[in-house]
Amino acid sequence: MKILISVAVALLLVGCSSDTKQQSEEVKQEIVKKTENIKQEIVEKTENIKDEVVEKTENIKDKVVDKTQEIQKEVVAKVEDVKQVALAQISGAALYQVCAGCHGADASKAALGKSQIIKGWDAKKIAAALHGYKAGTYGAAMKSVMAGQVSKLSDGDIKILSEHISKL
Repeated sequence: MKILISVAVALLLVGCSSDTKQQSEEVKQEIVKKTENIKQEIVEKTENIKDEVVEKTENIKDKVVDKTQEIQKEVVAKVEDVKQVALAQISGAALYQVCAGCHGADASKAALGKSQIIKGWDAKKIAAALHGYKAGTYGAAMKSVMAGQVSKLSDGDIKILSEHISKL
């Protein structure tokens, strides 16, 4: 009987052992499956974060490029403005050299003792007088002399010259 009980207990233990092994294998498979699911979630979240970072980086890059181009255009425009002002000043001084013989280096003389002194006139008044001389609608004693002088000047030259004289 002892042997029979021992065999029964052994069979019972073997049966329990195989149930435990099966349960252990099922738990192991469940852990592996959950681990794979977690790993997949991590990979997907990492890819999503990577995509967001790439997108945000591209947006920042685009903004930096746009702002750089905007600043570059502003700088080019300002340099062009400065260049135009410098050229106008140089051109104005060069254009005035013809005038200086009669009006004086600083426009403080009455030309040939007959004209008005133009020093202190604003650019609009000077431009109007020069355009009037050119059209033959302005001037008194010096009208014919001045008509010959301004006939060679373009509207742009008159503007530059007027600005120059107004600053003397």
